[in-house]
Amino acid sequence: MEAVPEDWQRGLVVVAHPDDIEYGAAAAIARWTGQGKEIGYLLATRGEAGIEGLPPEQSAPLREAEQRESARIVGVETVEFLGHRDGQLVAGLDLRRDIAAAIRRHRPEMVVTLAFTLNPLPGWINSADHRALGICVVDGVSDAANEWIFPELTARGLEPWRGVRWVAVCPSSSPTHAVDVTETVDIAVESLAAHRRYLEALDDRPVEAQAREQVEGVSAPLDGFAAARASGFELYTFAG
Repeated sequence: MEAVPEDWQRGLVVVAHPDDIEYGAAAAIARWTGQGKEIGYLLATRGEAGIEGLPPEQSAPLREAEQRESARIVGVETVEFLGHRDGQLVAGLDLRRDIAAAIRRHRPEMVVTLAFTLNPLPGWINSADHRALGICVVDGVSDAANEWIFPELTARGLEPWRGVRWVAVCPSSSPTHAVDVTETVDIAVESLAAHRRYLEALDDRPVEAQAREQVEGVSAPLDGFAAARASGFELYTFAG
């Protein structure tokens, strides 16, 4: 298995909800920011429907704050929220346009996003939001490069961006590439644990124990990749 390319400087991570990044890609993000790469986070929703018993108007600012702290821990300063409704993402033009606009603003070479298949891991049905988000990210990369699909973006001063070279999808039951995260697992655990109120609502176990179990589960050794701990990705290549 090959390593995810690291000859790039700017990255954008696009997900549906707060905590999506920390459940899969945070250890890789910490490695990349440690190399001096510039990475931003873009979230389609504020996760307002994600905590049982906590109304959306209370949950949204809490989850947004937890995500910003989680990002800070792995070295990410820029965190943006598109404001789409949690649990109601639609794979359509509105979401594609917003993602294409963000890609034009950030001008990344690497885009990281969520799996958009129905069952990316054995026995696990992917959420509707994740499926809608992931396919719109892939389409949004092409939209961002095409001056004619959303001309209103160009009218707003957002010139087409054709510089995305890869889209890396996580998680995947069939990863094509991997990142050595041996040195950044502990940082990723801390980053996931920053979603404290969210994790407390999921499980009675201590937040730190939940976070470590999850991060170590998604950073297990991968066959054919020489690393004690690795994060796997499906890598799609774009002309750039």
